[in-house]
Amino acid sequence: MQQLQWKTAFVTGGSRGIGRGIVLKLADSGVRRIAINYLSNDAAAEETARKLKERGAEAVLVRGDIGKPADIERMFATVGSAFGGSLDIFVHSARPNPGPWLAAPMDATPEGLHQAFDTAAVAMTLACQHCVPLMPNGGRIVGITYAPGGRTGSWQVWLAMGGGKAAMESTIRYFAVALAKKGITVNAVSPNTIDDSVLNALPDPVYKGIKAWNESGWTPFGRMGTPADIGNAVALLCAEEASFITGQTIHVDGGASLMNSDLPLDIQGAG
Repeated sequence: MQQLQWKTAFVTGGSRGIGRGIVLKLADSGVRRIAINYLSNDAAAEETARKLKERGAEAVLVRGDIGKPADIERMFATVGSAFGGSLDIFVHSARPNPGPWLAAPMDATPEGLHQAFDTAAVAMTLACQHCVPLMPNGGRIVGITYAPGGRTGSWQVWLAMGGGKAAMESTIRYFAVALAKKGITVNAVSPNTIDDSVLNALPDPVYKGIKAWNESGWTPFGRMGTPADIGNAVALLCAEEASFITGQTIHVDGGASLMNSDLPLDIQGAG
């Protein structure tokens, strides 16, 4: 059932991984015009556009850096022009490639902190400000986060992005209240570790270790997530039936966030 038939959407980071999974699910749900932001990989963007065409949807490729306010303004101007001044769905999925932001606490730099916050909380704020004038009542805004990074501190090199994503989740709650009278919902989706994503570029022993950890029972469903899993959740939040859900962070993690790290798996009964 194509619940989002003839809607328009703009997805940042939509050319690969989680972003591509979201884009393809929106197309499968009936969205017929989708703007795809990407940073530099033309081949990946063109491949995603081809996949959209196979689904009967039109792709508008929008190259730009979501960490730069001028680029955000330009991209929304491009999207508004391409879609006749109207936008139904905005999804912020982009995240910078590993760089200065990926550093342990004692190695963190102002450059890395700015990169993380600029691409998460700052980008979400500016994107909402630019997309709302294009949105009719009933519009949908979704941010892709990683909620454990705002609650835990064990993944040391995630310091900057953990803070940036936590701030983005707070930003989403404030916009959810601000935009409620316009009928626009604003929510976050938090994946677990996702297969067929940036994780596949990690050294093979690291990737296999993460995969085995999920399969061992620390994710109750016994597997890593997929881009399609996240696309499914985003599409659900964009449906008419989700019009009363706003300001929430939805964990799409196969139950990983429910596990208790204080107890062995066999005692928890999930191993």
